Amino acid sequence: MSKIHITTTEHSRIAEIDLENLGFGRTFSDHMFVADYKDGEWHDFRIEPVHNFSVHPANMTFHYGQAIFEGLKGSKNAAGEPLLFRPEENVKRLNHSARRMCMPEFPEDIMLEALKLLIYLDRDWIPTFEGSAMYFRPFMIATDEYLGVMPSKTYKMVIIASPSGAYYAKPVNLFADDFYVRAAIGGTGEAKCAGNYAGSLYPSQLAKSKGFDQILWLDSVYHKYVQEVGTMNIFFLFEGNVLATPVTDGAILKGITRDSIIHIMREKGYDVQERLLTIDEIISEYEKGNLIEAFGAGTAAVVTHVQSITYRDKVMNFDESHWTLSKSIKQLINDLRSGKTADPYNFVLKVEEMAEVL
Repeated sequence: MSKIHITTTEHSRIAEIDLENLGFGRTFSDHMFVADYKDGEWHDFRIEPVHNFSVHPANMTFHYGQAIFEGLKGSKNAAGEPLLFRPEENVKRLNHSARRMCMPEFPEDIMLEALKLLIYLDRDWIPTFEGSAMYFRPFMIATDEYLGVMPSKTYKMVIIASPSGAYYAKPVNLFADDFYVRAAIGGTGEAKCAGNYAGSLYPSQLAKSKGFDQILWLDSVYHKYVQEVGTMNIFFLFEGNVLATPVTDGAILKGITRDSIIHIMREKGYDVQERLLTIDEIISEYEKGNLIEAFGAGTAAVVTHVQSITYRDKVMNFDESHWTLSKSIKQLINDLRSGKTADPYNFVLKVEEMAEVL
């Protein structure tokens, strides 16, 4: 017997949506999951039609930023069965973020069940064109009404679902910023909290005004160690089948797509290195002809090709004819997510028929 109470919509909005032509994160399916935390425990687990919340102006999330979120994708196979990509890892990471932001952890079994129920209930919303997916956004916010700097005593956990197209429609041009920083060791960089993204908006806007798509963040102390891109982790392929990515030192988000790529490429025999990488090393290896390609990796971005990286007066352009590895990784991950290829990694969870949502 499910602990989650389900109230289905009386009128689906799906007929109003063109599922073959979607942007990213602007369209939402019929249902959402909601739970509330008070008196030291989570309760009232429910799936209900998507609706607005009413909140007091003193809601502590507005003032002190206790807000965390996750992002994961769902799809379906040729038989129309819903699939989730490594959802258990998102559940674990959400609770890691909760601990860092002084918020209560959420029961892992309930969140996994909620994701399965949501994707099954709204399975007709899952788009099937190339690069598309059902993007799930679990998030938790404080709900106390109090103007005092302290942790809230009440919280709300929500999961919404958004049928979406590709996040990046083309390769990206990156600007390695040696002034603004995303995160510092000991800070909140490893948590997926809203404030990390708020702090990145202004420098990202400056980079875009100069013609770049995103920032390649450097470390906060020496401004020389590569960290990550605004919306994804970063990989570099060197000669000799060496695939390097910055080590997660507490200031870098532990990406689930990043982890998947590391796992896959080590099994394929690549020398995958998680280590400190300086921007000077990247430039040096590029000038020697040893840097073959660079690409980003993230849930929304999947695998995104890097067209160029600019650092001060140095511009590194990457030849598309060399993007062999990143293209094959992107294809493999998309094929795994859609059930087009065998899954020896046990990354994909097939959601079986769930009578309780009918």
